[in-house]
Amino acid sequence: MSLLERLKEREGLDLEENDLSKAKGTRKDPYWETKGRLHQRLIDEMERLPRENEHQSVEDNEEQIKNLIKSLLDEEVTLSRVEKIHLAEELLDEVIGFGPITALLNDPNISEIMVNGPEQIYVERKGRLEKVNTVFRDNEHVLHIIEKIVAPLGRRIDESCPMVDARLPDGSRVNAIIPPVALNGPTITIRKFAKDPFTIEDLIRFGTLTVEMAKFLEACVKARLNVVVSGGTGSGKTTFLNCLSSFIPVDERIITIEDAAELQLRQPHVVSLETRPANIEGKGSVTIRDLVRNSLRMRPNRIIVGEVRGGEALDMLQAMNTGHDGSLTTGHANSPRDMLSRLETMVLMAGMDLPVRAIREQIASAIDLIVQQSRMKDGSRKITHLTEVLGLEGDTIVTQDIFIYEQTGVDEYGRAKGIHRATGIRPKFSEKLKGSGVVLPENIFSPFPGFKHLTLKGGI
Repeated sequence: MSLLERLKEREGLDLEENDLSKAKGTRKDPYWETKGRLHQRLIDEMERLPRENEHQSVEDNEEQIKNLIKSLLDEEVTLSRVEKIHLAEELLDEVIGFGPITALLNDPNISEIMVNGPEQIYVERKGRLEKVNTVFRDNEHVLHIIEKIVAPLGRRIDESCPMVDARLPDGSRVNAIIPPVALNGPTITIRKFAKDPFTIEDLIRFGTLTVEMAKFLEACVKARLNVVVSGGTGSGKTTFLNCLSSFIPVDERIITIEDAAELQLRQPHVVSLETRPANIEGKGSVTIRDLVRNSLRMRPNRIIVGEVRGGEALDMLQAMNTGHDGSLTTGHANSPRDMLSRLETMVLMAGMDLPVRAIREQIASAIDLIVQQSRMKDGSRKITHLTEVLGLEGDTIVTQDIFIYEQTGVDEYGRAKGIHRATGIRPKFSEKLKGSGVVLPENIFSPFPGFKHLTLKGGI
């Protein structure tokens, strides 16, 4: 039972959410002055709490903190019972959580939190943006929460380094940017991940892809094809990459490389690597490119790069072309063709003076399949293309779509209507699938929708 629920029960109150919002008041009300004073007293009292050992954090003793909050509130005669209940929860969030956004982080229906300065907070709920009533006290309050997020990770944020990427203990991705770069005040963007990672069955249920497409992708991963997941911001690339990785056999050694560790692989033999920014002297940074090069010496069966966005694309392609097949990665692009163009640009960012044809040869021989994911206007995510990379003809990389999503319109609620279907083309790497012992049903590439669906049970 939460502290808020315990106080409700003790006071015999039956409160609605709007009652608590009224109790909170505005940022200029005496409520905030009282909260600030009690928060400081709470911190002082916590410093006096006994610890079992020197490594124990004060915040670890949650039950004692709750008792301290209760005793402090009992001394406040000017506060109403409603205000005490709300203040108790907020003080607990300040000490062992992340302040005003703790409740938003705990809401399973919220997938993204956007703090645009102390007074403006938006969330994405079920694919739609909405403003919430939650506010911070001032800029310093937001900065304190940012510091609380990044400090345990050894990251820093200040005027000389006003931007930072980090993650929460549950793996949620955090980006923070502060003044003078952010004109609205300290800004936080949090991409939440579900406590239980989505499975491929969940994505099928959401309509992101079909059972046939899932079967095809399972075969591609097991046959060690090199796959790139492309899409725009917020299209669900990392979530889908996590689902794809679930098809990797449990007896393989997997190296994951990310800016902020987000992937949640369930295989037993996983080594997770994370980049490191430069220190205050501008030294000691470890980039994704450094980690990709180092991973080649770690005897990997699979290399998974969270996202390629620069010169590491060249190292990734070379790894794919030199025996490290079965690699997975993501990239930002609006279509499979755009993804190929972006890979060319990223290879040039490595500083190597390579002719365009040589770059395209590397790409065409390294990449087997591009999975294009898009976020629709209603907030839903769809796999819009499963595109095979055939090779190079002249100076052009040739591709062909194996599965596509065709949108036919929207329903009365504004939700996208459409259908996933096969194009009727059998991929050129079908023989490679068979050579790996993977046999797909003959009708899986049928272009006619409505044929008998397959089942995921029992594997391929």
